[in-house]
Parts: sequence; C-alpha cells; structure tokens
Amino acid sequence: MRLTNKLIMAVSLAGLALAVVVGVYSNPTPPTPEPVALPAKAPFETYIGGGGIVEPRSEIIGIGSSLAGVVHTVFVSVGDQVRAGDPLFLVDDRAARAEMAVKTADLAVAMAAVDEARASLRDATAQYALVRNVADHRAVSKDDVEQRKNAELLAKAKLESALAAVESARAGRDAAATDLSRLTVRAPADGTVLQVNIHPGEYAVAGAVDTPLLRLGDVSRLHVRTDIDENDAWRFTPGSRAVAYIRGNRDLRADMRFERVEPYVVSKTQLAGTSTERVDTRVLQVLFDLDPAALPVYVGQQMDVFIETTPESVPAPSGPAPAGPAATPPARDISESDDAPPVAGLGQGLFALARVQAADAPAQDAGR
Repeated sequence: MRLTNKLIMAVSLAGLALAVVVGVYSNPTPPTPEPVALPAKAPFETYIGGGGIVEPRSEIIGIGSSLAGVVHTVFVSVGDQVRAGDPLFLVDDRAARAEMAVKTADLAVAMAAVDEARASLRDATAQYALVRNVADHRAVSKDDVEQRKNAELLAKAKLESALAAVESARAGRDAAATDLSRLTVRAPADGTVLQVNIHPGEYAVAGAVDTPLLRLGDVSRLHVRTDIDENDAWRFTPGSRAVAYIRGNRDLRADMRFERVEPYVVSKTQLAGTSTERVDTRVLQVLFDLDPAALPVYVGQQMDVFIETTPESVPAPSGPAPAGPAATPPARDISESDDAPPVAGLGQGLFALARVQAADAPAQDAGR
C-alpha cells in the first residue's frame, strides 16, 4: 500500500508538471506592438496641449441654393479658383425664362396703354378747350360743356391708371428677372472650390442642408482652430507662441502666429479618437495663422498643437508652509487615486481598543 501511494503521488506530480509546461508553451505572451508613429513632444517647458484642425482663412463657406430644382449645369470643379460673382451651378431655369417672357409682354402692353391714354387725354383736352371760353352760352349748351369737361377729367384718370399699370408690370418683370437670376448660384467671395457635392440632373434642395452643395474657402493662408479644455483656459494668454505638428510624423512641425480667440466656450466636437479622450467637456477655440508653404497640410486635417504658457500661469502657494511637527499636510484632490495604504496610526488605534476591551472582560464576568 505504501508503494502504491508513492506511485500515485509521483504520477500526479508528473501530470501536474506536464500541465504546467503545456499551459506555458501553448499560451505564449504576445509581443508588445510597436507604435506606428511616436507622439509629438512639446517644445516648451510649460505649455497647453490641444487638438487643432486646419481650415481656410475665410473659414469653410457652405454653398446652398435659394430655389429648389434640378441642377442643369455645374460650372466649376474641385480646385478651381473663383472670384466673387462667378457662376457655380445653374438650376433648371426654363419655367423662369417663360415667366420672364410673359412679364416682359405684360410690360409692353401696359406701356402701349399709356400711349393710348395720353392720346385720349389730348383729344379730350382739345374738345373741352373749344367750348370752355365761349362767351355766348347760346352757341353751345351747358350739358355739352359739362360732358367735355368730364371727358377730360376721365382721360386724366385713365392716364394715371395706365401709368400705375406700367409700374406694376415693371415690378412683375423685375421680380421674374430676380427669380431667374437666383437660379444661377454664384460665388459669394474669392476662394478655391474645396468640394463639389452636386451634379447635373440631381435635385438641389433649397435652404439649409446637412451637406452643402459646394464648399469654398480662401486657402492663400490657413488657420488652425485649436481646442483648449475649459480647465486650461485660464492659463492661456492671447499672443502666445504655438507650434503645430502633423499627426503621424512628429518631425514635421511649424511655428504659428496668434490670430484671434473666439470668446464663446462651446462643446467639444473635434475628436482625436484616443481611449482617454473626454467628450463631455467644453473648449475655448483659438485660431492661429499657418503658412501653407510651411507644412504639407490640407483643409480639415487634424494636428497636434502646443501653446507656450508663462511660469506665472502655474499656481504657487499663497504663503510659506509652516515648519515643525504641527505642519498641516496638503489637501489631496478628490480626483487622486484612493489606493494609497492607510496610515500607521490606524493600526495602533485598533490595538489600543482591543486592550481596553480585554481589561473590561473580568469585570463584566464578575457582574454576571
């Protein structure tokens, strides 16, 4: 029996060792992946870091259509340089041209009616002038004089009505011309065509849309819109130096010049995609000027931005710390980890409590 027990124990140990070896070699530790690109390093001793996005100096201008309809012609392509007033695309204008022809004809009819009214007024004025100064009332009846006088007044009223009709027809013609011109969408400013999202035959919706029909922008100079967390906004000083790095290559960097601050703090919308990024925060947006020849960047590209801060922006203690054992330890921020070991005084207090309870135990037994 003793030999059997030893044999069983040996076989068990051998099986356990075999299981350990198989477990170790069947699940090797995967190698640590190398980063695709090293992160950028701040060139300043004290700084504020933030994400930036490249945009034109004029910001991105989203082009829409004031009148809905099927697009007939697109006059521009991506990358074209346009001047203010240049046509971008044309919405089908056949109905508008027909309406314009009708309004033009109405204006011609109204103007002809004015000529007719003037002729009638001249005739009525001449007829009334023949009897107006007749001294002998027996030569012409009083009713005839009144009829000719009223005819002249009526002719004047018809002329005024004809003139008003001309103005109304001219206004209708101008309105039709305005609607016709609105079907040709033109560039509101000088710039470069960044994106074309409309093609001939597609329906252009009037009003605001999620995706603009075209995007324009002045890319002669670029701006980098940088998000500064609201918790760091107090550290920023307008006019500070800033450096931008291209994501994916920290060797490509460029100095930027401060442009302006948009003083309205907004919700964060530019996301870097990191696992530690906060999305429920608000940011102060600062714009920096970037020379397009300094870096090979494109509109809409994200960049890493570092803004220099002065040492004075770092809070310092309000006064000298008290010396000696009575010094009060600094307050700990609630965001710090609570995994720190307990102080030694806690254990001593527990032992003292245990000794007191042990001393009271005989007295309690005697009372019972």
